[in-house]
Amino acid sequence: LGFTSERAWHRFVIGNLFPKGQFLERSRYHRRCRSAIKWIRHELAKRGQHHAYAVVDSLPLPLCHTARMHRVKRFQEIADIGYCASKKQWYYGLKLHLQVTDQGLPMGYVVTEASCHDRIAAESVMTQIPHPYNFGDKGFISRDLQKRLYEEYQMALWTPSRKNQKHRASETWEQWIQQKRKVIETVFSVLV
Repeated sequence: LGFTSERAWHRFVIGNLFPKGQFLERSRYHRRCRSAIKWIRHELAKRGQHHAYAVVDSLPLPLCHTARMHRVKRFQEIADIGYCASKKQWYYGLKLHLQVTDQGLPMGYVVTEASCHDRIAAESVMTQIPHPYNFGDKGFISRDLQKRLYEEYQMALWTPSRKNQKHRASETWEQWIQQKRKVIETVFSVLV
């Protein structure tokens, strides 16, 4: 019907489908919608198709232009300055940490301040709907994290090797991981 906001949809429903007082109040309606969507997402991930693996990554959410980031006043309580390694630049804003199945279904997400490292948010993202096999990028390299995830949740986290690591995986393994991680880059491009 072309609605661009939840508020407009709620106004349409109470104005055309239900007389006043017989439908839920707007904030309660949206709370129930969010919990229903969360339940649907959980059920799809849990018993939908059997997913071979999940991919974890983060996406910067800049809130202002780089030239204004030191004098911005909005969202000071929750946003800060972070570094995007792929673009090699600093930004002011937030960071979205996302876990996606091999078929592009988002399973878990966390929004943090921009300076939050991927390893810190990884456990909270991956334990929302646990998957036994997870792929991450070089930002998730941590033996302690991998060990804790395996011992507490029986989840394996595989990451590519750094160039200066003593024990490196084979070149074919590195290429295979890169190929499997493409699904999250596709999801990010759709979100952006």
